[in-house]
Order: sequence, then C-alpha cells, then structure tokens
Amino acid sequence: MSTHLAFDLGASSGRAILGTLHESRIHIDEIHRFATPLVERGEHLFWDIEALEEQIRVGLDIGARAAPELRSVSIDSWAVDYVPVGEAGQPLRDPYAYRDPRTRGRLSQALSRVPAEELYRRTGIQLLEINTLYQLLADLDEEPELLTRTTWRLPIADYLLYRLSGRPVIERTMASTTQLMDVQSGEWDLELMRCFQLPQTGWPGIVPPGTVLGGLKGWTRTGAPPRVIASCSHDTAAAVAAVPARVDGPEWAFLSSGTWSLLGVERCDPILSDAARENNFTNEAGLDHTIRFLKNLTGLWVLQECEREWRTADSTALLAQAGALPAPALVLDLNDARLVERGDMQARLVACCRDQGAPIPGTRPEFVRLILESLAASTGALLRQLERVTGQRIEVLHVVGGGSQNDLLCDLTAHACGVRVIAGPAEATALGNLLVQARAIGALPHGCTVRDVVRASCATRAYNPTKSTIA
Repeated sequence: MSTHLAFDLGASSGRAILGTLHESRIHIDEIHRFATPLVERGEHLFWDIEALEEQIRVGLDIGARAAPELRSVSIDSWAVDYVPVGEAGQPLRDPYAYRDPRTRGRLSQALSRVPAEELYRRTGIQLLEINTLYQLLADLDEEPELLTRTTWRLPIADYLLYRLSGRPVIERTMASTTQLMDVQSGEWDLELMRCFQLPQTGWPGIVPPGTVLGGLKGWTRTGAPPRVIASCSHDTAAAVAAVPARVDGPEWAFLSSGTWSLLGVERCDPILSDAARENNFTNEAGLDHTIRFLKNLTGLWVLQECEREWRTADSTALLAQAGALPAPALVLDLNDARLVERGDMQARLVACCRDQGAPIPGTRPEFVRLILESLAASTGALLRQLERVTGQRIEVLHVVGGGSQNDLLCDLTAHACGVRVIAGPAEATALGNLLVQARAIGALPHGCTVRDVVRASCATRAYNPTKSTIA
C-alpha cells in the first residue's frame, strides 16, 4: 500500500487529492478544495501566485496529517501561463491569466516574422493567441526590462513544483504547449526564439513525465520527506494518461470535458500536414513519448459563466428541466470571440443568437439546452474533422473530466458524434497525476499499467447514439 498526493489546479478551482494504491486498485479522497485566485488589476487579469502557493501549503499540511507515510506529491495545472522568476527565486510579478486581452493581435505579429507553415512544422502546435509564445511577445513590447531580469520562466505547475523541491524544470507535456519546443526533438527551439528576438536563456531543462525532483523542502515531520515528482504537469496530459481504453480495444478518441473541450487521439508520432495545420490541430506531448493530437474548443465555460451570473448553487434541477425540453431549432458557434471573455455571458449569448439567426431562449433551462446542444454539435463536427485529417475511423469516444458527469451532455454528444460514448472517470486528471507518481517511485504492481489501475478502480457509463437517455 502506498499513498500519494496530487494537486489538480483548474482555472476556477483547485483540489488536493490523496490517492491510496493497494495492489491494482486506487482509492482517492479530496482533502482540500479552494478557489483559484484570479484577480483583476486595472484592465488586466492575473493569477495570485502567492495565494495559490499558500493553498498548496495548506493542502500539504492536511495531507501529511491524513497520511503520515505520504510517499510523493505532484501538481498539474492548465498550460500557457507562466511565472517570471527572479534571481532570488521569487516571482517578479504575478502571472497573467490567459484570458487577459494583452495578447490580442500578437498572432498576426508573430506570423509576419515566421510563416504559419514554418511555425507549425517546427512546433506542431495550433495557432492560438493565448499560447505562451504570444504572451512573451506581449512582454517584449510592454515589459522588456522584465525579460532581462528573469532567471527562469516556469509554467504554473512547474513553478509550484520548483517551490516545493528547489529544482527548476519544465516537464515535457507542459513545455510542448508553449509553441517554443521542437516537436521532433523534444528540446527548446533556440533558433525560433532568435527569430522572435526572445531571450534564449531562462528556459529550464525539459524533463519527461515521472521525473523525481527530490525530497519535499522544509519537511519537519518524522520519517523521510515525500518525493516531489514532475508527473504530467499539463492537466490534459494527466487526464489522457488515465483514459480507461484498452490496447486491444476498438479505435478510440478522447474528449477531456471541462472549461475547455479537448478532443483528439493518442499517437506515436506528430501529424504536421497542411490539413492538420489548416484545421488548427495541435501535437502536444503525452506520457511515454506519445503525442496527443487534438484540438481545443470552448467547453463548459459558457455554461459555467451563466451559472456564475445566475448564482446557481446546484445545477441538477436546471439540467433536468433542460433535458425535458425539445432540441433548439438552431445551435450556436460557442467559439465566437464574444463568448471567450468573462462577464455578461447571457447577454453575449443573446447577441450571438441575433447575429446567427437562432431563436433567443426565454428561460434559463432553454439557455442550458441551447448551450449543451451547441457544445455537442461542435464536438460531433470536430470528430468528423479529426477522422478526415487522421484517416482513422473512431468507434468509441472516451469522455473524461467534469463534463463526463453531465448525463444530458454525454447523451447529446453520443448522438451528435454517432459513436458510443464511454463517460468517466470524472477525476481522470487527478488519477493520471497520482498513478504517474506511483509508477515513478516503483509503487505500481509489476506488469500493471496506469490504465489497468484506472479500469480496475473506476466505474464508467455508456451512451449509445441509437438510444436516448434524455428525460
């Protein structure tokens, strides 16, 4: 038996989750939950990194008391945002949040220096203005002195691992999302940095998922300190690592369903074709030298923002009422730029309905149904696009993450995609984090894989496109 601690940080909340591995099964307990500290200063959005670290310390204390023989700890988070670290090891400023507007227009600025074809061939990463590359271009224009004073640039999860271990690294699944890593070699593309006139120093070494960084600094309890591990620092990589697919099973795709929807397939090599680039697919690093070939879509963000405005404490009744409604006459493009930013989401949806010719919902359940139908439709369209680009015929779609608990969404997705949907586990990200830790220190049973443990430990639900479960 061994116990491990995972911190799973999302854009709205973070959790500390204890995982106890016994033979080929793992049991998890959420021991601490907190709001991710997003702050507005003037016209900008930042993550309060000191408050975030404080919550990590609180979770560590709770975890150490609950599991005195805690063996390891790791952290995963969203990608692209980063902390500029000074010579003394402290942040030079809070990291900007990816929804901050300062990166607008930076993509076209970048493509005037390096053509899209060249940028994609070198990095394999989709062209999104929120990527780390464009945040750095904003720094170059607006805070050039900060670039010269920066000793390390560390993504959120890797910065917090540095604070726990004292060792600055960037784990490969996270490094790949910056659009500054060579997709073939897995190393920093220094020539690309020169093209953008970005500093070529301040980039820690890239390490594979499952790298042991050392013992936890400041451990004052009896016994050896838990080991700090760079598991899969990127939350989507951790989630995909825990998809309960079988090696000998049907052809499958994954959908990581949360604030963002990320739909793709796991491959041994990147796809760098014109079709992949033109359709804005991305090649992100995964566990064991795999590639997550995927595309981002707006996920539950629009619904989450509406519920925040409506101050919805429990969405169960809303979802039940939405499930009893007929499908809307038209669906919306939830990737409309107006729906990306925070605030006034219902009013933004009304404006999109007017512009796109869709009937305007009159009640909150009608808004919920419209959002979920639109999300399912966009997933179906993307799955068909994925099949065309890869040449694969997908038979099963594994839905993991928070959205896997939404029966209505999973049912609508099965119908929109025309494939069987397997929903669960909802805690795939934490499970991937925990089990990669366990594997790194040799705690997994011999011959047992991460996915073997997930299948043995978690129940899933199936949704078929020919049979509706909608109330």
